[in-house]
Amino acid sequence: PSTIAQSWEAKGDKKTIKVPSLLSHWPVKLTLVSPDAPYFRGEELVVAADCGPFAYGGFHQDFLDERAVVIGCPKFDDLKFYQEKLTEILRNSGIKKIIVARMEVPCCSGWLTVVQNAISSSGKEISIEEKVIGIQGELIASEGDK
Repeated sequence: PSTIAQSWEAKGDKKTIKVPSLLSHWPVKLTLVSPDAPYFRGEELVVAADCGPFAYGGFHQDFLDERAVVIGCPKFDDLKFYQEKLTEILRNSGIKKIIVARMEVPCCSGWLTVVQNAISSSGKEISIEEKVIGIQGELIASEGDK
């Protein structure tokens, strides 16, 4: 399903609506962030699939408000590197909770395992919530404490 070409009529009002960004830091790519960055300290962390913010129109409002975020693609990026980087962030930051915001496609399911392994390697107790975004932009699943 992740590589099958599909199209559909976009939902929602196509009028221009200006919504402010709730992004509070830069960079956001997991490959680029510093594990010691001050914006991770004591925050909740959103670990998101690269595609998520494009598919889900309410991404900023529902996921970014007062949270740090890192993004990446579990299909094309180095998952071992991601796990090591997340482990280092978790050891240094005091992150209280991680929200995994991933797409419904099978290749994206690797995010949850990466996060679970990073938490285990960090030696910290951190709760995880998983949010699954459908390819047509709807939130299709939400599960806590994985």
